[in-house]
Amino acid sequence: MHARTKIRSGWGWRGLAAVMLAASAAMSPGCATNPGDGYSFSSTFPADVQTIALPMFENQTFVQGIEGELAMAIASEVRRSTPWKVVNSGSADAELKGSIVSANIQTLSLGRNTGLSEDVAYIVSVDFELRDRRSGKVLTARRSFSASESFVPARGVGERQEVGRRAAVGKLARDLVNELRSGW
Repeated sequence: MHARTKIRSGWGWRGLAAVMLAASAAMSPGCATNPGDGYSFSSTFPADVQTIALPMFENQTFVQGIEGELAMAIASEVRRSTPWKVVNSGSADAELKGSIVSANIQTLSLGRNTGLSEDVAYIVSVDFELRDRRSGKVLTARRSFSASESFVPARGVGERQEVGRRAAVGKLARDLVNELRSGW
């Protein structure tokens, strides 16, 4: 009798199926801007907008410099995750204007023995609108749009307020730019 030998790769059928599933998921399209259209490879940002102006948001809080941090974070996020080019107001198709309406710190937990804050959230809220400069039409507008991030001011770790503020501003910029998608 002949001895039969099985040639096995380390993957087997389950491994091959997992690789095929992962490859098909990676190549699948995203949602269309119109939910009735199903899936699409097109961008979900307004197609007729090619350029955007990002004037600094008005700061209605007592936190100095937060408007500059937010302006830089939004500009960076627009460049990173949208098809738009950031330009000066005079030549832009659309303009994003807004104001920072609050920047607050909220205690999330207190130390059992000391009563001091151990976990704190930094919360930043804005009002904004994205307007098409050619037609004057408001493309997206939100009121009291906010984001928060926590930081740990307790002894040992001792993170400063700026850590929480920068994290909250970064999250706000990411979330705000995601809100600029059309049809959502």
